[in-house]
This record gives sequence, C-alpha cells and structure tokens, in this order.
Amino acid sequence: MRLGINTFLFTSPFTNDSTKLFKQFKQWGFDTIEIPIEDPAHIDPEHVKRELDKYGLVCGSVCACLGPDRDLRGTPKQQKTSLDYLKAVIDQMVVLDCPAVVGPVYSAVGRADAVPAAEYKKQWQAVVKNLKTLAAYAQKRGKVICMEPLNRFETDFINTCDQALKMVKAVGSPALKLHLDTFHMNIEEKCQASAIRKAGKLLGHFHACGSDRGTPGNDHIDWQPIAKALKEIGYKGDVVIESFTTDVKVIAKAAAIWRRIEPTRNEIAVKGLNFLRKTL
Repeated sequence: MRLGINTFLFTSPFTNDSTKLFKQFKQWGFDTIEIPIEDPAHIDPEHVKRELDKYGLVCGSVCACLGPDRDLRGTPKQQKTSLDYLKAVIDQMVVLDCPAVVGPVYSAVGRADAVPAAEYKKQWQAVVKNLKTLAAYAQKRGKVICMEPLNRFETDFINTCDQALKMVKAVGSPALKLHLDTFHMNIEEKCQASAIRKAGKLLGHFHACGSDRGTPGNDHIDWQPIAKALKEIGYKGDVVIESFTTDVKVIAKAAAIWRRIEPTRNEIAVKGLNFLRKTL
C-alpha cells in the first residue's frame, strides 16, 4: 500500500504554483499526492503531471470539492452543475494518470437537514440516478469513484459504511467503490475495524487522520485493529493523511478547525507518515 498526503494541509486552492510543494513531500517520503480540485480551471493537468514526474511522485487520488452549488441530491440545476464538475475532474484525471476521485460525491458538504423519510427516499433515488451516469462516464475512462461517508455534522445523507454499501449496491457499477476515513468513522461507526471488514474488496480509498483531525497516532484511536483489518481484506490502495490546520484559513473554517491542534502542519505530515509506515 502507498502512503499519501492531501494538499489541503498546506494550501487552498491547489493551483499550478502549488506544485512547488512536491519537492518537500518527496523529501519527507510520501509515495502519492491527493489533490483537491476546487475548480478545474485552477490547474493545467499537463503541468501538474510534469511536476509529479519530476519528483517521482504520482497523483494517487483527486479529492472532489462539493459546495452548495454542487449537489447530486439538490435542485436540477445543482445536480447538473455537480455532474458537469465531476466529469471535468475525471477528464483531468486522465491527463494526471490518476486512478480515483474520492470524497462525498453525493452531496454538498455541510448540508445536514432533518428531512422526512419520503424526501430522503426521493433524494436517494436522485443520487442513484446521477451516480449511475457518473460511474458509466468514469468506467469508460478507466477511472474509479470512491464515495466517502461523512459524520453527522457534515451530512445527513450517508454517515456509515452500511449506508455507503447500500448506495454502491443500488448503483451497481464496478466503477463505484467506498472511501473510509478514520475521523468520520471515529464518530459514526461502532467499530472501525468491523466497518473496514464490511467494505472488504469494495474499499477503494482510505483516509488516515487523528480523532481530533490531527496527527495519526497522536490521538485516542486504536490503530492496531485498523491495521489488522486492512491486512485481512487485502487492501492494496492508498492511505492518505487528510488533516487540517488553522494555517489554511478557508479550509479551517469549512472543517471547523478553531484552534491549533498540533504545533505545526509539518509535524502532522512527518510524524503521521512515520507512524503509518510503522503501524501499517
């Protein structure tokens, strides 16, 4: 398995100029880079690919960024905007030679409503329809969508591995897999290791961060059962550190990071990487 870093720890938005981070990531020992594409216009994927090649790195995943105007369960306009955005991201992944788009692709992040069961069912059907379209688009281009459950404070739609598996089954495409995250699972799952085993071969991507969004290993999460479960299911995908700090203001606000969780973001990257190499 490869170990990666999500660039939100250091910058937002990611632009062509952000590739200057690659040298440091390589020196620290990361194998892969996870690039959040907030707007496809922010990057020239050919330039980014050249810089990745220059430092012997790969873009292992692209992180989907869905704000209020991008929502596969929203208004018809929001659904179309979201589909157009995600298709553009997949097109850039072809140039980046990136295998997977990851994240909560089904809804705008932060949308957490208490809706009646009938409305939830209607939203579910809309997401199934849209994900079938998107998965077919990805499959034709040899790409995979890895769908991430989020905690209850960030979405009311898919919070658990069980719910995500139900969605994957409903869509019925080999191009749709699961993306699990230790921070969200720490809130929503009874047992993180059990959730990983449930996902099994459908687990396509994995985020590792501390229970407080800080450094993996510098927290209360029991990492040994997680490592054991990943080994038991034969997980060979990427494990990416996705942590946030107050240094990147826009992301800090979106992720409710109101205080300095660790002394420096470099410490999150370096100590987190060393911990994951030792543990996984």
